[in-house]
Amino acid sequence: MTEQSNVERKKIVYSGIQPTGIITIGNYIGAINNWLGMQDEYDCIFGIADLHALTVRQVPAEYRARATSFFAQYLACGLDPEKSILYFQSHVAEHSELAWILNCYTYVGEMQRMTQFKDKSAKHEDNVNMGLLDYPVLMAADILLYQTSLVPVGIDQKQHLEIARDIATRFNNIYSPTFTVPEAYIAKSGAKIASLQNPSAKMSKSDPDPNAAVSIIDDPDTIMRKFKRAVTDCEPVVEYREDKPGVSNLLTIFSVMTGRSIDSLVEEYHDTGYAKFKADCGEAVVEKLRPVREEYLRLMDDKKYLADVAAKGAERARRIAARTMTKVKKKIGLVLA
Repeated sequence: MTEQSNVERKKIVYSGIQPTGIITIGNYIGAINNWLGMQDEYDCIFGIADLHALTVRQVPAEYRARATSFFAQYLACGLDPEKSILYFQSHVAEHSELAWILNCYTYVGEMQRMTQFKDKSAKHEDNVNMGLLDYPVLMAADILLYQTSLVPVGIDQKQHLEIARDIATRFNNIYSPTFTVPEAYIAKSGAKIASLQNPSAKMSKSDPDPNAAVSIIDDPDTIMRKFKRAVTDCEPVVEYREDKPGVSNLLTIFSVMTGRSIDSLVEEYHDTGYAKFKADCGEAVVEKLRPVREEYLRLMDDKKYLADVAAKGAERARRIAARTMTKVKKKIGLVLA
């Protein structure tokens, strides 16, 4: 079956992660673990969103190395370049080209009202650049470029998907149907993993506390140390409750990493004490991630293979992107080359 007919047969899924630091188990549980289960059911396109990360000043050599590491981690997690399109966003020029066109159908007020723009502007007062304001339009271009039907998003990204839907609908209403209007795909569990040190906050790769986030390529000793130090509470019973955010967060992680239900974990660990519960949770994470780390180290020793996979992924992505751009340019009246 050709790629063209396959794209028509299945719904398209698009998602990406910025290479701004480590891939945490929060990213793994909330995003990548869900992606793995989608590869056979959908046509999946997963990008390294390296253009988005330029809203923050990067050290070029470090950034290039980090992006390569991210790509290797994608593959090590089990994303299959034979089943999915894996590529760097910056390798497909149509992302930037469509973003400019969509800018002309997006209102300044819409961007200024975005929660993430307000938050990041407050954190980076010395660098409130146009990219930071325009970030959601580039994200809309990422999604709409591939006629995406489903976008796996965390709760904190729903607003960005809504603006992508608004832009697509606005363009379609002006010029006739051009873009697929995407829907959110939010996992029923594990959609948001909290910090191990502050259960009220999302686990973040940029957290200054080294014990707050666990990388998927951390060594076993580091993972165990972080889980043993995880914040719980003063009531030494293991239960999944709103007023026990630390314990509930660990239960979610434990459940996803083992495939066991939260109820069964609560039944087993209810009265065992937090020390054993945290140690066993950490051990489950170590075992789940052991093959990921081993494969990552192998891939990082084969940069030629990584470059080849990225190049082939970008070529496949460009073929789809080019069809959308031809349609868009015709609709708005540009002279085609």
